[in-house]
Amino acid sequence: MDPIQAALPIPAPLLIVISGFSGAGKDSVVKRMAELGYPFHFVITATTRPRRPEETHGKDYYFLSEAEFLDMLARDEFLEHAVVYGDYKGVPKEQIRQALASGQDVVMRLDVQGAATIRRLVPEALLIFVSTTSSEELTRRLEARRTETPDSLRKRLETVRVEMEYMPIFDYIVINRDGRLDETVARIGAIIAAEKCRVQPRMARI
Repeated sequence: MDPIQAALPIPAPLLIVISGFSGAGKDSVVKRMAELGYPFHFVITATTRPRRPEETHGKDYYFLSEAEFLDMLARDEFLEHAVVYGDYKGVPKEQIRQALASGQDVVMRLDVQGAATIRRLVPEALLIFVSTTSSEELTRRLEARRTETPDSLRKRLETVRVEMEYMPIFDYIVINRDGRLDETVARIGAIIAAEKCRVQPRMARI
């Protein structure tokens, strides 16, 4: 074998977590990556929260009843699960295992609590934090969604202060500026491409 080829590392499939504050745009980032044809397996998260008008079951999330979610939980079908703002969210294991086994990079969108769990369970996962430029901008985005009651908006903003304490567990932070979603996606794509050039590749094992 050619000595240079023999010395080159073989990149393993990556387990990529896109996280960040609620309202910072992590869902929009992942959706746009899929629209642009990034060759990843995009994990569909299960949740018990109500479906928003623009969302599709089986595409944006698996929208489950609490009984359905708890049944999956009892059968140990989630890699990670949590209660977020009063609703259950969970990441099904099997679709991740199948994608990684096929050599495909896997992208998950998780809240900060879920990202912390993945860091503990899969230390070699690649964690990317999506943020706004300021607290004021984050508040404007949450208000613009018109899906929050004054009480739920207050709770989300209080949670931001707690979530900021988790910053050190992330590998990268990307600012998602208003009206510049494609730029945000391009930066995340560049991070993933750079990770493929590591001399010592990440080896995510589920």
